[in-house]
Amino acid sequence: MMDQKVAFAGLAIVVAQLSTNLGAALGKSLFPLVGPEGGAALRTGISALILLAISRPWGIAFTKRQTTFLALYGLALGGMNLLIYLAIERLPIGVAIAIEISGPLSVVLLTSRSIRDFFWFALAVMSLLMLMPWPGSQARLDPFGIAFAFGAAGCWALYILFGKRASELGSKTAVALGMSIACTVTLPFGIVMAGEKLLVSPVLWLGLVVALLSSAIPYMLEMKALERLSSRMFGVIISSAPAIGALAGYLILGEQLALVQWLAVGTMISASVGCTLTAAPAATRPIGKALI
Repeated sequence: MMDQKVAFAGLAIVVAQLSTNLGAALGKSLFPLVGPEGGAALRTGISALILLAISRPWGIAFTKRQTTFLALYGLALGGMNLLIYLAIERLPIGVAIAIEISGPLSVVLLTSRSIRDFFWFALAVMSLLMLMPWPGSQARLDPFGIAFAFGAAGCWALYILFGKRASELGSKTAVALGMSIACTVTLPFGIVMAGEKLLVSPVLWLGLVVALLSSAIPYMLEMKALERLSSRMFGVIISSAPAIGALAGYLILGEQLALVQWLAVGTMISASVGCTLTAAPAATRPIGKALI
C-alpha cells in the first residue's frame, strides 16, 4: 500500500511538471498581447490571489527575522518569474529551462563536500557551453535570452536559500505571501509595458489559465505528494523539466531544437539527475517548487 502511495505521489509530481510547462507555453502566447513583462505580472498577480485564498494566512505574527527572509524569498521569486519570461521570449522554452535549472544545481554542488560531484559540475558546465552563442554556430541563440535565463537561474538559487528560512512559517503561508511579495517586482514592469491591456477580458482569462496551470494546480499536487516522496525522488523528477518544457514548446508553439541543443538539454538533465542521486540526504530542496 505504501509503495502504491509513493507511486501515486511520483505521478502527481510528473503531472505537476506537465502542468507547469504547459502553463509556461501558454504564458508565452500572452507575449504578443502584453509582452513578457505583462505575462509575468498576470501570472504572479493572479497566482497570489489564488494562493492567498487557499492558505488564508491572516492574523499571523512575524518576527523581524522571519519578515526579512520572507521578503528576500518573495523578491527572488518575483525576479525569477520576470527573468524567465524575458528569457523564453527569446529562447525555446526547453533551452531556457535547461539554463535556469543550473541555479538549484549550483546550490547542491556548492554545498557538497564530495569530489565525485565535480563530475556533475563539469557535465553541467559542458551543457551550458553547448548552448552559448559561439560565432559561426548553426544553432546560435539570442545572447540576451541566455543572459536573462542565467539571471533566472541565480534568482532560483536565492529562492532556495531564502525559501529554506521562509519555510519556518509553513510552506503554504510562505509560498502565498512570497508570491504576493513577488508582485512588487513584476507588477510595476507589467503596468509600465502593457498598461490597461492587462485588464482586457481575453487577456485576463488567458492569464487565469496560465496562473492555474503554472502555480495553483502544481502547487496543490506537490503539497500532497511531497509528504510521501524523498528529496532524491523529487529531484530526479524535477530534473526532467527541460525535456518536458521542450516538448510543451514544440507541441504548443512549434519550437524546434537543433541537435546540439537537444544534446545540451539531455546533458543538463543527466547532471541534475546524477547530482540528485549522489547528493547527501540533507541537500537543500526548495519549498514547493520554483515556478518556471
